[in-house]
Amino acid sequence: MPETLDVPSVHRHSAALLDGGTASLAAWSGRVLLVVNVASRCGFTPQYAGLEQLWRTYGPARFAVLGFPCNQFGAQEPGDSGQIRGFCTLNYGVSFPMFARVEVNGPGAHPLFRALTQACPGLLGTRAIKWNFTKFLVDASGVPVRRFAPSVDPRRIAPHIESLLAPPP
Repeated sequence: MPETLDVPSVHRHSAALLDGGTASLAAWSGRVLLVVNVASRCGFTPQYAGLEQLWRTYGPARFAVLGFPCNQFGAQEPGDSGQIRGFCTLNYGVSFPMFARVEVNGPGAHPLFRALTQACPGLLGTRAIKWNFTKFLVDASGVPVRRFAPSVDPRRIAPHIESLLAPPP
């Protein structure tokens, strides 16, 4: 787990929202976050249902899922913002915050994802995100604490969320 003093808070980042405007992640200061790069035409797309369930279960207890559509993996998020929103709402009832499409790898990677991959490298220390639905768990102070592979079902992340939401002993 990264040290708070060594890893900058994700709260210093901002991003365009799916429905327009820009939001600072500081708006979620004090909340545990699950930041996910998502796509509508991916084999993992059904995970939207699990992400929505996490949001509905823990949202009132200082938690948020933040979805970032990405088209870098197999062109699986080709739609515009309206198409993405419509798909997510109609098919999965997504109500958690969604951001405009971003890149998560390479020179055009959003600074938030550069920070997340630096703080929480993947298997064997790799920084690149391998596929859609890579998930990053961030503590309430904005420090990334864990990375989950795309294949990890959101329900399996619940105990990790609960441990971050629990009051200190």
